[in-house]
Amino acid sequence: MLMIRFQRIGRTNDPAFRIVVLEKERSPKAGNPLEVVGTYNPKTKAFTVKADEIKGWINKGAQVSPSLHNLLVSKGILEGKKINVLPKKTYTPPVVEAPAPEPVAEAAPVAEEVAAEPTEAEVVAEAEPVAEEVPAA
Repeated sequence: MLMIRFQRIGRTNDPAFRIVVLEKERSPKAGNPLEVVGTYNPKTKAFTVKADEIKGWINKGAQVSPSLHNLLVSKGILEGKKINVLPKKTYTPPVVEAPAPEPVAEAAPVAEEVAAEPTEAEVVAEAEPVAEEVPAA
């Protein structure tokens, strides 16, 4: 299968690219390209391309690399939407093992809270008045 893709040329920290047609299995650096169809310099934004030859290779079945496809779409040579080249960002929270919870001692009830709540015996005593014995005269 044929691919149309970038072949890096230029020095370290000064990238420049040829746009070449070559077999997909071949490395862009090692393989002799079938045809050089353009150049691109990302620093100066210089872009030269043989648009009719690129379209001719695509009609013959050659595929365009995603990065080159996005460049050709932005320059108006190809029609269509751009392709997301970067991988999706996935958030993986760090794994932190929590220490085992320590048993918490129950606090003793506060005396004021206990005194504020009447017991059942006090409630019954208030509801039924106790008959007092009157001594016989």
